[in-house]
Amino acid sequence: MIKKLIYISLFTLFLQTSPVVAGTTGSEKLKASSGDTAKECFEGVSRAMFKLNNGLDKAIFKPIAKGYRALPSPIRKGTSNVVDNLRSLLTLSNNILQGDFGGAGNTAARFGINTTAGILGIFDPAKKLGFEDRGKEDFGQTLGVWGAESGCYFVLPVLGPTTTRDVIGLVGNTVLDPVYQITHNTEIRNNIVGNGNYSEHNYYYYRSTGAVDFRAKNIESWDSLEENSIDLYASLKSLYLQNRNQKINNSSSSTETQNDDDWEEIDTN
Repeated sequence: MIKKLIYISLFTLFLQTSPVVAGTTGSEKLKASSGDTAKECFEGVSRAMFKLNNGLDKAIFKPIAKGYRALPSPIRKGTSNVVDNLRSLLTLSNNILQGDFGGAGNTAARFGINTTAGILGIFDPAKKLGFEDRGKEDFGQTLGVWGAESGCYFVLPVLGPTTTRDVIGLVGNTVLDPVYQITHNTEIRNNIVGNGNYSEHNYYYYRSTGAVDFRAKNIESWDSLEENSIDLYASLKSLYLQNRNQKINNSSSSTETQNDDDWEEIDTN
């Protein structure tokens, strides 16, 4: 159990900034809305947790990301594609729950084509066939589509910024994610998949690799945000909430606080 918690802590710390940066791509300016605000809960504690998380990132995870970025570009691109291909299974589940059957069909087609013709997702032939990547979906977004309010905003140690709705979404993701179920559910792994080589470690390796890949893509992006923010904690909160609102509404807008040119190509969750 302790080992499992360690794995979870490692990859989720990498992900603490992912939804923040991901919300800054697009062409339009995002207008202020009720979805971009949330009641601040435990601000003093949250600021302390943010300081802790940021310190751990500087001491441990940023150096690891820099080392990863030293790998040849084709290796990093192929790794990123494989991780995204596996992650699309969770997106498929949430497409269906949201009633987005067109999106579900597109996601399923991309997974099928890239897993086969794309050699387990290393390449992306689905895009050349007209099946564009429409972005990732998670259960927190699904709850938002269903009308659930964000609830309180707070920062968790290691897990980073979140809201009440997104915490519930994290729990839902473990139930909906086929990769998680295959690696954690013995009955599914042995009776359906028929391969005992899959284990819990595989799931955490996959998530950790995705987190490292994301962090490596956005070293300069995060540094720029840090250098240009008067209050980094407040900027983090604003960008996180705007990003989550964008994802729920399937918006491709950019935020008012950052220029698109400041950010590398990114996609998260």
